[in-house]
Amino acid sequence: MRMYDIIKNKRDGKTLTREEIYWFIDSYVKGEIPDYQVSALLMAIYLQGMNLEETAALTMAVRDSGDTLDFSDVNGLRVDKHSTGGVGDKTSLIVAPIVATLGVKVAKMSGRGLGHTGGTIDKLESIPGLKTDIEKDEFIKIVNEVGIAIVGQSAELAPADKLLYALRDVTATVESKPLIVSSIMGKKLAADDDCIVLDVKTGSGSFMKTLEDSKELAQMMVDIGKKAGKRMLALITDMDRPLGNNIGNSLEVIEAIDVLNGKGPQDLTEICIALAANMLYLAEKGTYEFCESEVKRVIKDGSALETLAKMVKAQGGDNSVIYNPELFKKATYSYNVVADKEGYIHSVDTEGYGTAALILGAGRNTKEDVIDFSAGIILNKKTGDFVKKGELIATLYTNKKESFLESEKRLKSSTTILPEKPAYRPIILGKVE
Repeated sequence: MRMYDIIKNKRDGKTLTREEIYWFIDSYVKGEIPDYQVSALLMAIYLQGMNLEETAALTMAVRDSGDTLDFSDVNGLRVDKHSTGGVGDKTSLIVAPIVATLGVKVAKMSGRGLGHTGGTIDKLESIPGLKTDIEKDEFIKIVNEVGIAIVGQSAELAPADKLLYALRDVTATVESKPLIVSSIMGKKLAADDDCIVLDVKTGSGSFMKTLEDSKELAQMMVDIGKKAGKRMLALITDMDRPLGNNIGNSLEVIEAIDVLNGKGPQDLTEICIALAANMLYLAEKGTYEFCESEVKRVIKDGSALETLAKMVKAQGGDNSVIYNPELFKKATYSYNVVADKEGYIHSVDTEGYGTAALILGAGRNTKEDVIDFSAGIILNKKTGDFVKKGELIATLYTNKKESFLESEKRLKSSTTILPEKPAYRPIILGKVE
């Protein structure tokens, strides 16, 4: 086979065979195909799409590109949750310790930041000393003892995804449904989880901009997961506004701690309760209503926060920051963004907010970029809020003072202020089972 022919076939809208897809993935992992040819194929897939059979084949090729995990040494049922990515999405840091506290194991492998969205691993690494590169035996030991461990994707697990993940980020091909499905489900099926809850984002800050596209993506992933013998469900959640008030790595960890202390913002708390309850429900811990009440209980009594602190300590981190978030390293500079006129924040371009945080240093423009963990944005006003001219909308944080004006310009251009109040939009828009 020749990579040239595969690129040409997909460019011309033809269906790739299972053999072609497996050959491409295998050859790329072996280093036999250069990045520029893979970039060309990614763009062809982005423009021409893939049918369900091609997407399933790509998913399984990604899964089979390395080792598959055996977590039979983990004592108990294993459940995972995955988000398709969004601005301010720190839900894994909240729902995983909640579920673990309630007796379901979470052996989680997460990714780094992709485009304008932050990655769970980047957020965790803002905790001083915390290690996300842990050997399998130690990983399983932590899961058995604490109930939860969150680590980076190992080189051996779905290595094709790691290669494609970095390349998609810098070739404007992140939003392709087949590439999203194969990335998420390739990793999830290589891991040895019994139940998977998906949080599929929709709106301006997500990879899927419309509710229809998000439901289609969710259905594809649920179908592929069920065919592989997993218990699956997906929630469709709103990303036409940032999730919570904090954008940026350590700032988002701080907000996750707030939620586990029962003091988090309403939208983030609502989504986390729903995700955790559905994870427990899928793991057959009781009716949905019972699971929801248990989630609220372990937030209220502080035991879920205690589980997070135990996980941080077990992974070599300084868990004093979990009990005292003021200990997180702070950015050198801050800058207040104020409203130019009076009115309601009618809508925001959430991706623009993510880009504003990226400009400050909270994300990556290239796969080689180093993230500034303390950089980011704290929002004082969100969609639906009334603002007066000159009133504080957001505070920017960075160690690159020269980035403020560009970040402010992006934030303001992404914020629409109008005289009328916008219609209410729920944070949870649907469920796919």
